[in-house]
This record gives sequence, C-alpha cells and structure tokens, in this order.
Amino acid sequence: MNQQTYHQLSIQDPIGFWKQASDLIDWKVKPETILKQNTNGYAQWYPDGFLNMSYLCLDYHIEQVKGHDIALYWDSPVSEQKKEITFLQLRNDVAKFAGGLHKLGLKKGDRAIIYMPMIPEAIIAMLACARLGVTHSVVFGGFAAHELAIRIDDCAPKVIITANYGIEVNKQIPYLPIIEAALNQAKHSPKHTIVHYRKTQFPDSYYEKGLNFSDLIQQPLVFDPIPVESTHPLYLLYTSGTTGAPKGVQRDTGGYATALKFAMQEFYNAKEGDVFFSASDLGWVVGHSFIAYGPLLHGCSTVLYEGKPIKTPNPGAFWRLVENYQITHLFAAPTAIRAIKKEDPDGIFYQKHDTTTLQHIFLAGERCDITTYEWLNSLTQKPVIDHWWQTESGWPMLGMMQTFENSQPKAGSAGLPVCGFDIQILDEAGQQLPAHTEGYIAIKLPLPPGCLQTLWGNEALFEKSYLQHFQGYYTSGDGGYKDSDGYFYVMGRVDDVINVAGHRLSTGEMEEIIATHPDVAECAVVGVENQLKGQVPVAIVVKKDGTLSEKMEAEVVQLIRQQIGAIACLKTVYSSQRLPKTRSGKVLRKTMRLMLEGKTFQIPSTIEDPEVLNELTALFNTIR
Repeated sequence: MNQQTYHQLSIQDPIGFWKQASDLIDWKVKPETILKQNTNGYAQWYPDGFLNMSYLCLDYHIEQVKGHDIALYWDSPVSEQKKEITFLQLRNDVAKFAGGLHKLGLKKGDRAIIYMPMIPEAIIAMLACARLGVTHSVVFGGFAAHELAIRIDDCAPKVIITANYGIEVNKQIPYLPIIEAALNQAKHSPKHTIVHYRKTQFPDSYYEKGLNFSDLIQQPLVFDPIPVESTHPLYLLYTSGTTGAPKGVQRDTGGYATALKFAMQEFYNAKEGDVFFSASDLGWVVGHSFIAYGPLLHGCSTVLYEGKPIKTPNPGAFWRLVENYQITHLFAAPTAIRAIKKEDPDGIFYQKHDTTTLQHIFLAGERCDITTYEWLNSLTQKPVIDHWWQTESGWPMLGMMQTFENSQPKAGSAGLPVCGFDIQILDEAGQQLPAHTEGYIAIKLPLPPGCLQTLWGNEALFEKSYLQHFQGYYTSGDGGYKDSDGYFYVMGRVDDVINVAGHRLSTGEMEEIIATHPDVAECAVVGVENQLKGQVPVAIVVKKDGTLSEKMEAEVVQLIRQQIGAIACLKTVYSSQRLPKTRSGKVLRKTMRLMLEGKTFQIPSTIEDPEVLNELTALFNTIR
C-alpha cells in the first residue's frame, strides 16, 4: 500500500478509519459516537468520549513502567543551563502545580493565559491546566503589551502565568513591565498573576505582592487528572486574520489527542523512546503539537530549546543538539535553515557533530524554496520532508508520510494529502481545477480529528472565515496547484495575512496601527518575498501633507514594534502621494506586492487611475 491508497481509505470511510485510530488512545470513557456533524457540515469527533491530555502525556507512561525515561530535555545556551526531566518528575511537578491552581479556585471551564519563555515551567503550566480542565492560551513571549491585552480581553483568563524575563540571544527581555502595560490596557482583570522568578538584574517591584510559581509547585496537594469530554477545549491559540477581531482557534481534547497520536506514528514515523526536537516556540502551533503534546503523548523525549539556530553560539547549534541528545527527528522552519546556510554555507559546523541518530528532517511554517531544500539534503544526506499545515489544522495536511518507504518527496512541493484531508484546488466559483492550474486550496468537509472546533466566542467569524467561501469546504486561505501525480504546491496566502519567518501576521492589523499616527492619511502594508524570512512587511504611507521625514518613518516602524513586537520585522516604509485603488475603493495590495518583488503584473481593468502605478514604479526603484 502507498500513501495515496491509504489516504483514500480515510476519505471513503472516515468513521471506520478514525475509530481505529482512536483505539490507540487510553480513554477514560471510550466514545460510542465517532463522528457527529453540525448543521453546517462541520465535524465533532468522539463527542461522548472522556479523557485527560495530561494523563495521556504523563501518568499513562508511568503506569507502563516508563516513569524513569526522559520526558523533557531542556537546553538553554542563552542562560547556560540544561536539565533532564523524567516522566515521573514532570508528572509530580505538573500534579503539584495543578493542585496550586486548584487552591486558587481554578476549575474546569476556566481559562489561563501563559506568557513565558522557553523554559520547563511553561510546559508544566500547560499540562497542569490540561490536568484541571482549564483551557490555556499560550501567548508568544515576543508579542508586545497591546497584543497580550487583546488576548486577555477576548478569553477573559482567571490567571496569567508568566516569568520575570525571557532572553533574546544575549539580552534579557523583562516580561513584567509588558504584563503591567497589558493589564493597564485590558478591560478584563485576571484574579491572579503567577510569576516564575529567574535570577535577574531587573527590579520586579510591581509583582512583590504577586504569586510565586515556585510556591505553588512546592505545595503538598497533588492533583489527579480530571476526565473531560472529548469536545472540551484544551487550548485557545490566537492567529492572525484579515479582520480586526481576534481569532482564537479553539482546539478540542479527544480529536486532537487522536490526531497527534496518528501524526507521530504514521506521518513522522516516530517510535516510543525516540527523541523529537521541534525548533519552534511554545507560543506557536508547532510548539503545542510537537513540543508539548505530541511527543509526550507518544512516549518520546521532547527537546525544549531556549536559543537560536545561529548566534547561540554558532550555526552548529541544531547539530550540537542532535549529537548531545541523540535526536531522531528534527522539525524546523525554512527560515532557520536559511539562517544556518547563510552563516555556514559549506557546512563546516555540521561536520563537527555526530548526527548519525538523525532519521528525518521536517520543514514547515512557510514554503521552502528549492535552493534551501537541496542544500540541506546535500549537506545532511538525510530525508528532508517539506510539509504544510496551519494553526487551524493542528497537524499536517500535506506531506510525505514516513511510514511508507516509497514516499518520495519532490523539491518545491508540500507533498501529498495526509489521511483525512480531502484537498482540492478550486476556482473562484468553487469548481475543481485541473492539474498545474493555480487556485484556492480548500478541504472538503468533514475535516479529520484535531482541527479547530470554532473561534473562541465567535461562531459567526468562524463560519465567515473558513466555511462560507465555498459551500461544503474549509477554505485554507492559501493558494496553489497540484501536478499530474497529485503532489501539491502551496504558493502563498490569498488574503492579507503574511508569513514572516514561519509566523502568521496580519497586514490589516499593521495598517490599523500605522493609521493611528496623527500625520498618516492612509496606508497599505504588503508582504514581499525575503530570502531569509520568507516574507517581510513593507509599508506604503500617504502623509497628510508632503512626504515622510526620516523621523516620521522611524516613528511608523516604532509603532509596529511597540504594538506587535519586533517579530513583525517592519523596516521599510515608502512615502507615496496616493495608493492604487479600484473604482470601488479597494487598495490593490497584490499589484503593489508584485511590483515590489520585481515581478510582472497585469493592470487591473477596475483600476481607478493607471497613472498611479507609474508613480509607484518610480518610487520603488528609488533607493532611500
């Protein structure tokens, strides 16, 4: 059997296929109903089953006499610290911290925001919330106070769990002033803030009366896992969208556990005892699925890395980790590989390390260019698997499933559909397109287990964002095509969400922020190709009078940095007298993006004034 035949089994008999997959999970109450579809055709998986994710990740393995196996390797070159934590040690810390949260009044159905760096306490907090049935929302530590405040108001957490600082290469980033600013901006007031105190030079007077993480984890109450419904929200993870409203992707528990077990076993071909390293952050979906939950659920060791692919201390960082921890599976974004390639094009640092244990390298988060793919393949002589998925899916949708020995990737392609995902290329009218014709990437309903349930507190936005464009389909927001062999090629976003170093950011939100500058009349932000980061934002600003000064340009950049964070990477700001628009007033962002990238473009028939394109061409050709 090959991948395409196996995939067809999942499409032809989804109930039978996913019933068999769910049998690999240790349910407290096994589900009798496998699939229930809502009135809109959207799936609920295993609605009458009960389980607990913290139990599956920890207690289950202890019961299988694997408590002394390593669950977590923490490697922090930026703080010069390392730890090895067994399943038993991690379970004890999680159970005690869950007990501490319970004493504070947290219970099933409450929410908690986790705003922490890449430290073991972050995973302890996630698993402790899961143990209680508390829905967590991990917020990436690189986000500024404004972004954090939006999430506080949307999910109304009872507690915020944080640390006093994170580390960016060799610089400490104090978190507590960010927390303070976010709480001052937010309308909702959490009852408690819990702080893990690392040794620091920064004053923490604001939280002298706050709760200390170590006090909660040292209290005597050890809390047993609470079985929750399969449909109970395990977490909320906010993702960028094309509207100003927050998009809190809501993930269930039972379907997600089943999907992760399936992905670890069938897609990544991981075995119990393997060592899985995802070079991501816990604040992103990869961190949830393949740092915190997937490897532990499957009985693998997971590597939590507080560092960078380069500069901590050199471009051999990943290869050192492989050697030190006998890593079998490495998962990274193409951005990280491009950074390593730039610093070590001849692979000198790679040759310094023993990587014989490494079986596979997986790439995702953005489209991998063929040059980077071929460089990595040639350097390592390991299978390099590019694959495609989203925050919303929670696990791979396209890729080469490694359980099949005949799974041969094609450079530039994201691979074949993964089991459960009936992926089609559609035109604007919703009709399937032939091979080698670019269109919308859409997935026929029902989606398999593990995908988002809805958007937190906003079913209308969920349906509008994903289900209304094509009746009976989930709209991915990406465009692409498939070839005559059935391999898919993902070409990029079709909306105004861009992908910066594997992180999805909304250009619409950036425009709203820039528009708050008192001297800005209007603006547009587009994502342009970047050799290192995949895409970077470029702002085109129309000033109320005259052109931008260097001071105002710096102020625009600083606005984005303050409101979203340095991760937005906005560095280029153009000053224009006007923006190209259709007669109905729609800004022609795609046309400007093609112009900035030096690509050919057609002048839209609906353009209000074609002359503005000539003006912009002259502007973009000007080196500031």
